[in-house]
Amino acid sequence: MENGTSFKEFHILALPNKLDKSAFSVFFFLIYFISVVLNLMLLMVIYSDVHLHTPMYLFLCHLSFVDICYTTTTIPKLLHMLLSGNNTVSFIQCFSQMFFYFWGACIEVNLLLAMAYDRYIAICKPLRYAEILNKRRCVLLMVGIWGIALLNSLFITVSASFTPLCYSPTIKQFYCDFKAVIKLSCPGNFFLFVIFVEMIVFGFCSFACSLASYIKVAKVILAMTSKDGRRKAFSTCSSHIMVLSIFYGTSVLVYMIPPSANLEVLERSCTIFYTAVTPMLNPLLYSLRNKDVKRALMRLFNKCVSYFEYR
Repeated sequence: MENGTSFKEFHILALPNKLDKSAFSVFFFLIYFISVVLNLMLLMVIYSDVHLHTPMYLFLCHLSFVDICYTTTTIPKLLHMLLSGNNTVSFIQCFSQMFFYFWGACIEVNLLLAMAYDRYIAICKPLRYAEILNKRRCVLLMVGIWGIALLNSLFITVSASFTPLCYSPTIKQFYCDFKAVIKLSCPGNFFLFVIFVEMIVFGFCSFACSLASYIKVAKVILAMTSKDGRRKAFSTCSSHIMVLSIFYGTSVLVYMIPPSANLEVLERSCTIFYTAVTPMLNPLLYSLRNKDVKRALMRLFNKCVSYFEYR
């Protein structure tokens, strides 16, 4: 790695020294545990119920799996640093974490776009839903989402690893974030341009396309004459819109906050919500506001009860 300094490791300053690290360790452990349990439960419910084997729930399965993966990329390492007091990570460890985290984040962005397209087809073109989103196209779409995210994450990570560093290798964040690396890099480097293009393509364009889909869906819903039809159509989209709003709302705050010592607390708080709390909220929003998922959950629960009764 061609760095402008001789540093071979980073120091992660996850929390200010004055804060109680034990309390925060418990907080992050609970968030991580609840997130993994809820997402695994949602995966089990969808897998076990044939009524949920549709494109919409295929995307939701991938979303739950990705949420588990990229919280696992950050929180266990954070807990290790808080409990051991060793906040040093090597360059390899840092950029490996950056790669897997960014891979998961890119997949989630594309999945949210795919889910917005799914709702657009289901409500605006219901008679062609099975034809447009058939099994073959869904498989190709998922392969494309994972593949594009993999190549993009690899490109970002390699670009970041060869960025010259001119400042102290102390990352004031709870994981190796590429924005934190930018703050350590020398002025006028190529990586800044790369990040700008990333924000446009995977940030603004993806959000604009998702928003356009939901605007068209809203027009169709408002044009429905049946109140029950409007209520049912809106209920199927409300969870998606809430997840989309939370994800993009917090991520915009994280990556659009200008570098400033006065805004570090706000930036870290938004990052915690964006990377840890949001993956925990996703399965709750989809299960509590979705009657099909709640019915499938009850059927699975009854099967488990019957199984233990007969034993």
